Amino acid sequence: MRARSTAAATRTATRRSTIERSPEYASAFNSRCYERAIVGDTAKALADCNTSLRLRPGDAPTLDSRAFTYLKMRDWDKAIADYDAVLRINPTQASSLFGRGVARLRKGDAPSGNADIAAAKARQADIAAEMAAIGVTP
Repeated sequence: MRARSTAAATRTATRRSTIERSPEYASAFNSRCYERAIVGDTAKALADCNTSLRLRPGDAPTLDSRAFTYLKMRDWDKAIADYDAVLRINPTQASSLFGRGVARLRKGDAPSGNADIAAAKARQADIAAEMAAIGVTP
């Protein structure tokens, strides 16, 4: 566990350095957003995602990260809206299908949620394990 936290701290420091040198680098904000969401620092994660989207509007990877952040915040409607936006761009994105499925399940829409999760698993067999590793389970 210590090695993982050291590695995460190193990545965060690297992102901070990249952002300080190139504040217009949207991908660095997106990466930091995702990392912050994983560890539960959702307010800062959301700010990073929104900055990334201001720099690169409509960017699917950043929309996916922001959807994940909203999922962690338990804001199902906003998570679903962002996952919908990602899936309009890339309809086969397994992580977005799985995340939207989880959000739909949490909202009480079992048929749609289960269909999304099944579609995600059909596209990527190990998606449930991958998502569980970052704290997302049905």
